[in-house]
Amino acid sequence: MKTGEVSPASLHTTVLLHEVVRWLRPRPKGRYMDGTLGMGGHSLALLEAAGEGAELVGLDRDREALALATKRLEPFKDRVHLFHLPFSRYEEALDEVGWESIDGAVLDLGVSSLQLDEADRGFSFIHDGPLDMRMDPDVGPSAEVLVNTLKHGELARIIRVYGEDPLAGKIASAIVREREKGAITRTLQLAEIVRLAYPPKMRHTARNHPATRTFQGLRIAVNRETEELEHYLSTIVGRLKPGARLAIISFHSLEDRAVKHAFRDAAKGCKCPPHQLHCTCGGVPEIKVLTKKPEAASDAERDANPRARSAKLRVAEKLSPDGEEA
Repeated sequence: MKTGEVSPASLHTTVLLHEVVRWLRPRPKGRYMDGTLGMGGHSLALLEAAGEGAELVGLDRDREALALATKRLEPFKDRVHLFHLPFSRYEEALDEVGWESIDGAVLDLGVSSLQLDEADRGFSFIHDGPLDMRMDPDVGPSAEVLVNTLKHGELARIIRVYGEDPLAGKIASAIVREREKGAITRTLQLAEIVRLAYPPKMRHTARNHPATRTFQGLRIAVNRETEELEHYLSTIVGRLKPGARLAIISFHSLEDRAVKHAFRDAAKGCKCPPHQLHCTCGGVPEIKVLTKKPEAASDAERDANPRARSAKLRVAEKLSPDGEEA
């Protein structure tokens, strides 16, 4: 095992690793940011590819992942600045290290394999554990609190909007009925409630476990992932240098739509109302979208890493203040 690597038992495959490095084009003395550090896979590859003098700011709100990444990035410790923060608070990290702008940034959204594989974290509907789902166990209410206290309408909204499950109303009704008998505290307990809320035919023909979307919706709500992403997308372009690139990997349509629309709006420039014939705002494009369609993992990567099957990568490049390529 090479110096700085964690043990194979703890190491999980980084999604779209080579694609991210290819698009970001890391270079010597460049300054880069990994807003979802995880176990440091993207960060390590960027630093190795960049060469001498490159620095990196990495953020994660999962202390366990942060500890593993710290060990993995040990060979670059003098050029790595790690923070226990959610990616929406990246500006605090940049300000602390004195960086006004950066040469590239990557964001790998969603739950990590590390979190899914540890039953005690409460993310998995396959393994039994406490119904938690917090990426930072010290922050905010757990999934157990939401499941046992929210009204039917709010539960249904979370499952419908964040989980994108058309049976959200039926699932919320089943949860409310069951919690009247006693608190719902375990992951497999909730997964079985959701499974039984599905009509028998749908249970047997569903491509994924019936609880997949409910767990996704609750995880997003618990960790305020939508608000996190909205804030990041609304501010990150302002911290990119002209010519810098932004790579974002998403794993479900809700995230991907948010990234797509944010990129489209920043690339458009003009903010005048659609019905207005001539532009009077003087706006210029801030970015150029480099991926007309999101890039997916190769067949080989999808076969080797099931998590990569739903991954979508979108990339944009910061333009100069006059809207031209740097």
